[in-house]
Amino acid sequence: MGKKLFGTDGIRGEANVFPMLPEIALQVGRAIGYLFKNHNTHFSKVLIGKDTRLSGYIFESALVAGLCSMGVSTWLIGPLPTPAVAFLTKDMRADAGVMISASHNPYYDNGIKIFDKNGYKLSDELEEKIEELVFNENFSTKRCFKDKLGRAYRIKDAIGRYAVHLKSIVPSYINFEGIKVVIDCAHGAAYQIGPQVLEELGAEVISIGCSPNGININEGCGALYPEKVKNLVLETQAHLGIALDGDGDRIVVVDEKGNLIDGDDILALFALNFKEKERLINNTVVGTIMSNLGLEKFLKKMGISFIRTPVGDRYVLLKMKEIGAILGGETSGHIIFLDKATTGDGLLTGIRLISLIKEKEKPLSELIHLFEKLPQIIKSVKVKEKKPLKEIKGLEEKIQLAKSKLGNKGRVIVRPSGTEPKYRVMVEGEKRELIEEIADEISYYIKEKLS
Repeated sequence: MGKKLFGTDGIRGEANVFPMLPEIALQVGRAIGYLFKNHNTHFSKVLIGKDTRLSGYIFESALVAGLCSMGVSTWLIGPLPTPAVAFLTKDMRADAGVMISASHNPYYDNGIKIFDKNGYKLSDELEEKIEELVFNENFSTKRCFKDKLGRAYRIKDAIGRYAVHLKSIVPSYINFEGIKVVIDCAHGAAYQIGPQVLEELGAEVISIGCSPNGININEGCGALYPEKVKNLVLETQAHLGIALDGDGDRIVVVDEKGNLIDGDDILALFALNFKEKERLINNTVVGTIMSNLGLEKFLKKMGISFIRTPVGDRYVLLKMKEIGAILGGETSGHIIFLDKATTGDGLLTGIRLISLIKEKEKPLSELIHLFEKLPQIIKSVKVKEKKPLKEIKGLEEKIQLAKSKLGNKGRVIVRPSGTEPKYRVMVEGEKRELIEEIADEISYYIKEKLS
């Protein structure tokens, strides 16, 4: 069955437009309750978190109604990052966890991400089972009655539990005293926990993007717009800057000189650090098809294997679990430390970076820039309707022609976005003029065919 609801990272779309309708969310809640209900106990529970979008109230209420109607109680933790939901689901022994967020998308979008009891995102098979139930008319007969209905609870200490977890990652002999850090929480889910944890660890914190009003999430701030962090780092002479996205699962970093640091840079740094400490399990790092070729060449030079997956931290995680790797991530800033988390965690990554600065007693700029990136152009092409690539007449031939121009010194990747009505065009190679030309040609062709 082709998926109707789920993309590469849960369900996502404009609020009050299919698939992000409250009636769909209610059915999703019912399906989660049916599939994850623990029949060995009289008290099944699902944890629900959200970011700061105005529409979060709609989907929180709809999910609660659906879950409670199936005899499953809900634990509501309010605004906290996606990785906090993953951690707390396992830590509080819930049967599943749900995060209401559209990540880096604008405020008028929203989404639903689902975690199993161990804090892992669902497999394709489980997502398909949920969809099957949502659209199955006979499923409406499955419900509970009388005293079998679920209840809803507000969990007041969720932020404290997650704060303790994050602080436990820092070795006891390290504190952040003497470190000045700028953090931009994108007016999103990390607006409370981000500054709080860094301050409790001893850092001097300059925080921005921490005044959510329901509609300013990701607006000119956060991981998509790190310029504000860069300017503040230079202005205040901070040791580094951290820019998170709306749900706090990805990070963009700025060193003390104002240089931007992406996920590839961070993977290279920790791959080398873990290898030095003999902690790089299976001597392998997992990235995606979008990871820069320069990273792959650097890791190979260091004697470290590099495996690519489709785009999406869920696919990175699946491969990591399959091969037993401990480190993986995406260029966009989703970094997974499987020894400490079950999904990408921007705040955790920032904390580990600061720990490394303190441990090495060197500025970040001297630690991080380990390899030269190949020039890479990424374009987003907005379209009215997404189609499989093979159905766009002439596109495959155009891509093959572009690849022949680059030879073995570059790459061309075209893919539909899993979360928006867009195509991503990535061209990588040694000559910037050539890759810009190729990226423009392919982008224009797609727009012409589908707009």
